[in-house]
Amino acid sequence: MYRIFPGGKDVIFEAHRVYELDQFFAVLRASVEGVTTLEELLVRAVTCATNELRNDKYLAVMLASEPGGTLSELTVEGVPRIMRAASESLAQYVDEFLPRSGSGALIDVVSRLVISYFLSPSDSVDLGDEASARAFLAPFVNSVLTP
Repeated sequence: MYRIFPGGKDVIFEAHRVYELDQFFAVLRASVEGVTTLEELLVRAVTCATNELRNDKYLAVMLASEPGGTLSELTVEGVPRIMRAASESLAQYVDEFLPRSGSGALIDVVSRLVISYFLSPSDSVDLGDEASARAFLAPFVNSVLTP
């Protein structure tokens, strides 16, 4: 099959990676539609993203079969692409509550937080659970909203 596609296996994997990232952020955008507070936006985004990562069968297979390369795609090599996609997908929602300069920084921090807790789960915080995520994020939200 790889021989049919110009560029072979690498092109197919890259196309699949782009497709999966687009699908991930489409689901994430749908989860935050209609929010009325920054807290609700963050809780929905964090829980949705966490659960999408946990339930991604392709990602699970890749982490099991090629952990080094997959971890690199979620950290060192892939972070710029992930941050860019997160900003493009979520800035319009965060901009309703913060100036653009603040929204970019918030999206960056929250995206890194989700990736970190996905790769190294906590015994005390479950970002896939709304109540746990809300309690964990509350001090952060309050500090962002306090001038």
